[in-house]
Amino acid sequence: MTARYDTRDGIAVITLDNPPVNGLGYQTRRAVAEGLASAQADTGVRAIVLTGAGRAFSGGADIREFDSPLALAEPNLLTLIKLVEACSKPVVAAIHSVCMGGGLELSLGCHYRVATAAAAIALPEVKIGLIPGAGGTQRLPRVLGVETALNMIVSGEPVRSEVLAALPGQKLFDQIIEGDLLAGALAFAGRVAEHRPMPSVRALKASHPNPDAYLQFARNTVGAMSRNFPAPLACVEAVAASLKLPLEAGLAEELRIFRPLMSSPECKALRHAFFGERAAGKIPDVPETTPQRPLAKVGVIGAGTMGGGIAMNFLNAGLPVTLLEMSQPALDRGLATIRSNYESQLKRGKLKPDILAARMALLSTTLDYAALADADLIIEAVYEEIGVKQSVFERLDAVAKPGAILASNTSTLDLDRIAGFTTRPQDVVGMHFFSPANVMKLLEVVRGKATAKDVLATVMALARKIKKTAVVSGVCDGFIGNRMIEQYSRQAGFLLDEGATPAQVDKAMERFGMAMGPFRMGDLAGNDIGWAIRKRRAVERGTLRYSKTADLLCELGRFGQKTGAGWYDYAAGKRDAIPSPLVEQMIAAHRQELGISPRRIGDEEIVQRLVFALVNEAAHILEEGIANKASDIDMVYLTGYGFALHRGGPLCYADSLGLYNVAAAMQRFAANPHDDGEFWRPAPLLARLVAEGKTFT
Repeated sequence: MTARYDTRDGIAVITLDNPPVNGLGYQTRRAVAEGLASAQADTGVRAIVLTGAGRAFSGGADIREFDSPLALAEPNLLTLIKLVEACSKPVVAAIHSVCMGGGLELSLGCHYRVATAAAAIALPEVKIGLIPGAGGTQRLPRVLGVETALNMIVSGEPVRSEVLAALPGQKLFDQIIEGDLLAGALAFAGRVAEHRPMPSVRALKASHPNPDAYLQFARNTVGAMSRNFPAPLACVEAVAASLKLPLEAGLAEELRIFRPLMSSPECKALRHAFFGERAAGKIPDVPETTPQRPLAKVGVIGAGTMGGGIAMNFLNAGLPVTLLEMSQPALDRGLATIRSNYESQLKRGKLKPDILAARMALLSTTLDYAALADADLIIEAVYEEIGVKQSVFERLDAVAKPGAILASNTSTLDLDRIAGFTTRPQDVVGMHFFSPANVMKLLEVVRGKATAKDVLATVMALARKIKKTAVVSGVCDGFIGNRMIEQYSRQAGFLLDEGATPAQVDKAMERFGMAMGPFRMGDLAGNDIGWAIRKRRAVERGTLRYSKTADLLCELGRFGQKTGAGWYDYAAGKRDAIPSPLVEQMIAAHRQELGISPRRIGDEEIVQRLVFALVNEAAHILEEGIANKASDIDMVYLTGYGFALHRGGPLCYADSLGLYNVAAAMQRFAANPHDDGEFWRPAPLLARLVAEGKTFT
């Protein structure tokens, strides 16, 4: 079912019924058009109420139809809005819960709009690289004023219905309904059924007291904030048309701006990320109906930076947390850090005092493992060393109640081995948070060979509750993210050997769109962490060829920002990365020791070697079944590693270049005598996709 039609005391009710958010796909549009025709033909119908079933009025266009003939199939959304607008009987939009995108545009074609309080109102198209394409940029300024409308369109953020209804001079809402929405809408429709002429947004004008100055200010501000994304500035130009043109001409201008954005690489990347985030929670063999374990209380072991950040996620979600440490001073430091983080939010106006007090009241501390006996989920966040993990999990096995989920925050270690330290491997799962854990969106959920399906279902649901993007990984050294970053970092090291500087590599990657380059990232995370991992891997896997510069740096005690010196120098109390003459001398001396004559390396080579290293390793990960799908890998890098959002993730970006071209570049890199030629052999999956002319995504 896509829309229902019935009549009540002379009022036709058309109910959008296309779960989950009443998207305006072709079948739904057609059903609404048929409902309008039926209502107009029925002499007993005096007015029409348009509303939505379930948890939304309408979330907007069905973007699964984009790039398909169904998007334009008649009645398309523009046609449907014209049918509503031209209806001979009053049409009242009864809005509740969610009214976004095409749903809001459809409501703006109605003669009247009533809404419940707390409905989320938005035109979020900019978040997928588009402008509103069904009149939103022309009609919203006419009902809310140019400045309010432009702010909503450029940000894409929802605003509550009662907030908009309270704006002076607004013409978006005719009434905020208290109590039952449908009953209120039917009563409203009855009152306006005979009103003529019927109001129309088309008849309104958009105006501003100083349009030229305001629009230039908007262009300057939006341009500075939207680097790499064309849609926000395009929104400004489309809204500008509402000030200068009559509605029909403005709609034509909106469409002219909209069409090229639809095929832009940025739009495709953002749509890939949109779908990828939603698909990440789907595990092929774990149905959504899988029962979940109860989660009423959480334990966290380790009160350091990571453990404290992990604890904050659950406190923020209203879950009681018991925080365990081995010494009172360590516990006191952890507690002070958590409180300091909350107080910082308080000072910035992002938290209210009563909320802070409520969250801290949910936190208890202990030095005794026995205090975790009633926890439903226990997460360890201790030092990344297998012996330490063994000690923790053996003690947990002894005290945790039956059915408790035991989670490791390990970033690289063998989860199956960790699970083997218990008598209940089915209850063990990896929950790899990214630092700072209370801020970073990614949660890598590591599935061991014995991890129970209900454990996975529970953790994935919990991730949504604490507002994380959870991606499932199989067990391997480094899982998805850190296994790939090893190859990325190796290439960065080889580039130093061959003639590049840390600053050059970082700047090239940041111009590409990365949040920070590999060397600034190492300084932020702590270079000693990578050093310890390389030492462990050398023991477990034998010698892997990589540049020795990172080890030489650590031997100098330059671990990064925490020591005031890493690949860069840092002034006390500041995070500005200052190129270090000492490091450049160290690199030059090592290069000379290797007998390498430095060469000029261009930014294009830097970007390709680092990004294609991610791509090739990702292909191995997919081939081995460590990741379920290509979009999962892209979500790991978009949400956990600062990969350029407008590129869509490493695999989406590789697809946009053409995998044939990626493989050809890898062949060139394999011929480099100072690189690892064996690594650049295309992974079997990549080679197969090239041969078949297919893509990852």
